[in-house]
Amino acid sequence: MPTLVIKNCVRGLAALSMSLVPLLAAAPAQAAASVETTTLADAVHRLPAAAEHRAGYTRGAFKHWNSGMLKDGCTTRGEVLIAEAVEAPKVGAGCTLTGGEWRSYYDGQEVEDPKVLDIDHMVPLAEAWSSGASAWSAARREAYANDLSAPASLVAVTARTNRSKGEQDPAEWLPPLPGAHCRYVAEWVSTKLRWDLAADPAELDAIAVFASGQCKDTPVTYTAA
Repeated sequence: MPTLVIKNCVRGLAALSMSLVPLLAAAPAQAAASVETTTLADAVHRLPAAAEHRAGYTRGAFKHWNSGMLKDGCTTRGEVLIAEAVEAPKVGAGCTLTGGEWRSYYDGQEVEDPKVLDIDHMVPLAEAWSSGASAWSAARREAYANDLSAPASLVAVTARTNRSKGEQDPAEWLPPLPGAHCRYVAEWVSTKLRWDLAADPAELDAIAVFASGQCKDTPVTYTAA
């Protein structure tokens, strides 16, 4: 419960800060996008199917770990670590974090040193590029790479699991902890739906196995970015 409270509070503040930009810049103000909630069994059918094209991808196309929206001295990486701590760390100068505790849900590992954690893009940058982000503006790719408004988009996990995953989709890689599979696939799908990203046939087939079986009732919640 403490993790969810901290996580939702911090990311909620980031979402509010981001929402003020169009309110100040446009008249009349646009209404916020509605929250969609469904099950994995339904959500898999909402994913557009398309072949992937990775030509032209470079990690530098996605400016990430920017200064965030909270203006508290932390980058996006720091904000995610603060939001996902099971035990809140002390935040020092330059966003130095001490005394916290985290749980990497990919492998169930409990961590006290944030330096051994990576911030994983739920849908990796290369996968996003291949699934539609290659056509985005640089500003939208930066927003994607620093998405603090949706808890599923960025997750603090052990570096070894993040690097094992690399650029792979659920047809190629799943968290080593079996109990994490339903959550992981649901968050993958919610991120793709949030950003209107496509899925290739093998990826859809892999997700469909979970969506028609043990994970069919797993909730999928997203808001269009």
